[in-house]
Amino acid sequence: MANENKIIAYKGFDKDFKCRDFQYEVGKTYEMNGNIKCCNRGFHACESPMEVFDHYDMLTSRFAAVEQSGKIDKRESSTKVCSSRIKIKAELKFADIINLGVEWLKEITAPFKIKANNCGNDDNYAKIGSSDYYAKIGSSGHYAQIGSSGDYAQIGSSGYYAQIGSSGDYAQIGSSGDYAKIGSSGYAAKIGSSGYAAKIGSSGDYAQIGSSGHYAQIGSGGRNSVVMCAGFNSKAKAAVGSWITLAEWRKTDGEYKPICVKTEQVDGKRIKADTYYKLIDGEFEEVE
Repeated sequence: MANENKIIAYKGFDKDFKCRDFQYEVGKTYEMNGNIKCCNRGFHACESPMEVFDHYDMLTSRFAAVEQSGKIDKRESSTKVCSSRIKIKAELKFADIINLGVEWLKEITAPFKIKANNCGNDDNYAKIGSSDYYAKIGSSGHYAQIGSSGDYAQIGSSGYYAQIGSSGDYAQIGSSGDYAKIGSSGYAAKIGSSGYAAKIGSSGDYAQIGSSGHYAQIGSGGRNSVVMCAGFNSKAKAAVGSWITLAEWRKTDGEYKPICVKTEQVDGKRIKADTYYKLIDGEFEEVE
């Protein structure tokens, strides 16, 4: 077993640290016999930290670094790995996944691997990484993966299904495509999204996060942040001391119209921390 191929990857779990009803524990190793086939049978994880967000909700899930070994099967056109043996090495925080994701993107988009890594890109499936300060990154293609670890980055994406991660302070991130997944662990981030079904998470303090798209999910774990959801059927959560603004919509004469906009401060009592809220009948209501 000394010369056995081992892969370090990243795995998501539900809030109870389960995956497909199987209970995992940090520090333990699990094995499975029989045929190992990706998306069919075996233990699954992703070599790209942020690809885990494709399979588990970034705002409600738990994550871990894992070691895969034994029989290995990989899926083409992704970093998903299936194995007969898996060791749960350490649980990771949301910010850890973002930071590791940025570093992973920087590595695969290093200048010696591609022609340029700090520019605009209109191709689908683009992978863009930057470690420089004041970086300006733009992408109009679908399925883009963008990572930046430098401060003051300006990142824009108009393609669908974009995955954007930033670990630097004062980042400005904008996305107009649907189903975007945006994560930031730096301080004072400004994040805006106008696409439908955006999932936005921030662990840095003083974040300003806004979404005008419908069905948005926004979570902020940093202090003194401001979160705004203006779209239909959106929900948000934040830390104590932060502020949340929500909008309520109603269908009238065949079209949806805003009927109420309300702002509340998360005081930890009436409005709880780390708890999703929607605006229902003009009041903040807890939701899953």
